[in-house]
Amino acid sequence: MIEVPPKLTVKTNFRRPSDTQIAAFQGIPTGFVVDAMFGGGALSHAIQPLGGGRELNCVAAGPALTAECGAADVLALFASLKFIRPGDVVVSAFSAHSGCAAGGDGLVGMMKNCGAAGFVTDGPLRDYHGIVSVGLPVWCTGITPGSPHVSGPGSVGFPVQIGAQEVENGDMIVADQDGVVVVPYERLDEVIENLERIRSAEQAQDDKIARGMRLPDWVEQFLASDQVAYKD
Repeated sequence: MIEVPPKLTVKTNFRRPSDTQIAAFQGIPTGFVVDAMFGGGALSHAIQPLGGGRELNCVAAGPALTAECGAADVLALFASLKFIRPGDVVVSAFSAHSGCAAGGDGLVGMMKNCGAAGFVTDGPLRDYHGIVSVGLPVWCTGITPGSPHVSGPGSVGFPVQIGAQEVENGDMIVADQDGVVVVPYERLDEVIENLERIRSAEQAQDDKIARGMRLPDWVEQFLASDQVAYKD
């Protein structure tokens, strides 16, 4: 006989970055974070700021609180409200299901009341204007009026697969108008150190462009090298 699984499984210990590590990612563009991880970490482009961010300032950076909901269900997401700590970004895996909403303005409003800094899901949401009124930064795959179930099974605090990335509780989520990036907990210090180099390089390039640069020096050098053949 196949055992009936529990409706919900909750992790008993939640790891979390230090306050210093969390602060290091505030206000950092997602592109800088991806570059600091040598091109990795970005969630699928299907996960976008709600409504393209036209009416909601979608910028957030905080530790991931994960909820594995599965397709068409939000029991785990409701349960995750109990475990939100101020500054968390709730990450809800919805199996990329698009047949109904992965949440609405009520859930998003309670997340904000609990202190969440943002909400990321691989499903669509409902109650667009209500979510905008709540004001919590949200990333999702679109909008639909369809209602989900609240029956489980699901889990809170365990690794989830979302947007072609694995997200574990305590990983850093950095999100803005360009999309969402996950920084693994084990790589936080490495990425923070790399960010200083990336920031300096970006500023130097911006300064050159402002002064009229038309193409990078390395392109000039490459075009003049024996790696390029010119033919009539």
